[in-house]
Amino acid sequence: MEIEDFDFDLPEELIAQTPLEDRASSRLMVLNRENRSITHHHFYDILGFLKPGDCLVLNNTKVLPARLYGVKEDTGAKVEVLLLTQLEGNNWEVLVKPAKKVKVGTTISFGEGKLTATCVDTKEHGGRVFRFQYEGIFYEVLDELGEMPLPPYIKEQLDELDRYQTVYAKEKGSAAAPTAGLHFTEELLEQIKQKGVEIAFITLHVGLGTFRPVSVDNIEEHEMHAEFYQMTQETAEQLNAVKRRGDRIISVGTTSTRTLETIARDTGGNFEERNGWTDIFIYPPYQFKAIDGLITNFHLPKSTLIMLVSALADRDFILEAYNKAVAERYRFFSFGDAMLIL
Repeated sequence: MEIEDFDFDLPEELIAQTPLEDRASSRLMVLNRENRSITHHHFYDILGFLKPGDCLVLNNTKVLPARLYGVKEDTGAKVEVLLLTQLEGNNWEVLVKPAKKVKVGTTISFGEGKLTATCVDTKEHGGRVFRFQYEGIFYEVLDELGEMPLPPYIKEQLDELDRYQTVYAKEKGSAAAPTAGLHFTEELLEQIKQKGVEIAFITLHVGLGTFRPVSVDNIEEHEMHAEFYQMTQETAEQLNAVKRRGDRIISVGTTSTRTLETIARDTGGNFEERNGWTDIFIYPPYQFKAIDGLITNFHLPKSTLIMLVSALADRDFILEAYNKAVAERYRFFSFGDAMLIL
């Protein structure tokens, strides 16, 4: 398929710049694949679409204050660094701006020397591998010196940094939030449990793929950047039990979906305790092996995310829904509204 097959007209003013005061008050578009209906609700109405026995799968990754501003030790030139993925030891894959100023051997100082990083390898698209040096605990140093890495299309300052974290964020390691989960409040999650809906957690640390556009005309030539995922034995047993009794697994977000589909693909449709790296790229036609439904936000044109949802609900249905979302002035992307596909 061609990249143009996933294009639509998105007015810039519909890209949400700030979160709503109440997470659960965002709008919710519900797509029913069986009768191809599209209905409009609020996110707190999601209770009415969930059944006892369903299982929601949430990504409990936590966003790091991963944007750092430093200077080259040899010239004093300013450099911006975005941490993406921890490799072995103190090595991290990062994005650097301006990349042309940072070559292998370059050392950058942050916070007047509280943290230094030496470039040990180069990657494509401005990527580098840095080896960090510091005293104490790395995440505490990062909390002091780093900033929350809001996506580049968000121009407004975020007053409450916790609004770019899910209420269940736990495992540190992401360069971006799993934004479909931002709509849940602790109260709504409790109401969901009281209805008899199960909650399961997996982890996928969101990395470079979130920031990397599709730059090829034929989408089959696009390569996803690998991201680290983890599923516990407890979650695997829980999901296998849901499958055995014929109930629905509803994934919260494309990151949870990619994790579940990776494991189901590699294990013949079952779930088991696993951790590793996935570069799975889901686009039409794709036969889903793990999920029965999806909660997701509204994504940007020509993105790998709209390709994934087009594989689940078919491209024409998704583009019809997106055009209605634009006409109805839905809010798009990280701080925007939500879609439920059943």
